[in-house]
Amino acid sequence: MRWKPSVVRTSLPGGLVVTVGHPLVDEYLEFLRARARTNTILAAAFDLKVFFSLVDKSPTRVTSADVLAFIRAQRGGGGKVVRIDGSGGLSSRTIRRRLSSVAGIYAYLLVRDNTVVTRNPVPRGLVTRREREGRRQGAPLVRTPKTLPRILAPAEVDTLFGALRTDRDRAMVEAMVLGGLRRCEVLGLDLADVRVGERRVFVADGKSGRQRLIPMHRGSSTRSAATSTKSALSRSRPPGCSWS
Repeated sequence: MRWKPSVVRTSLPGGLVVTVGHPLVDEYLEFLRARARTNTILAAAFDLKVFFSLVDKSPTRVTSADVLAFIRAQRGGGGKVVRIDGSGGLSSRTIRRRLSSVAGIYAYLLVRDNTVVTRNPVPRGLVTRREREGRRQGAPLVRTPKTLPRILAPAEVDTLFGALRTDRDRAMVEAMVLGGLRRCEVLGLDLADVRVGERRVFVADGKSGRQRLIPMHRGSSTRSAATSTKSALSRSRPPGCSWS
C-alpha cells in the first residue's frame, strides 16, 4: 500500500500534535514542537505533504532528481495555479520555503541516524565561479526577488470593505488593515484578548513568539476597528443574553 500524506491536527494536553502519516515525517514534526511555533509546524507539515504527494516515494527513497522535478512542477503549476502577475506556477518564495522544509527533515534524519539516509537530496546550490576558486559560495536553487510591500490603494480598501457582510468580518479586516495585525494574529484571538473597555487587543502569540498590545482607543487609526469589534460582540450574542 502506498503512503498517502495527509495533515492531521490533534489537540492534546501537551499542545497541538501535527502528523502527516509516515513515521519518519511524524517524528520530525514532533521534534519541531520543541523548537518552533505552531504556525511554523503547520507550514512545515503542509509543505512536506505537498512534496511527498507529488514525489510519491518513501522519504528514504527520494533522490536529488526527485527534488529537481518537484521544483519544475511547482514552477509550472500544471495550469491550475496562476500568480498575481498572470504567470503560472507558485511564487519563488513559496517554492523556496517548501524546499527548506524538505531539507530540514533530511538534516534531522542525518543527525538522528545516518543509516536511514546517507545524504540530503536537496542540493546546496549551483556551482559558481567563486566556488571553483575555493570559496564555498553557491547560487541558490530558487532565487527570490527582494520586493517592497505592496500597499493597497484607497479604492481597493473600500472595495474590500464593501464585500464584507458581517460585523465580525469587518472587525477582523479592519484590525489587519488599520491596526497592523497579521492574519494569524487575528485568527488566534480569544474573546478574553479583546479588551473592549481598554480599547486594546492583546496578541498572545505574534510573529516570532512576541506578545503585543494593540491600541484601539478613540482618535487613533484603529478607531473604526474598535467600533466594529464592539458591534460584533454585541450583535453576536443570542437574544435575551446580558453581559453579566
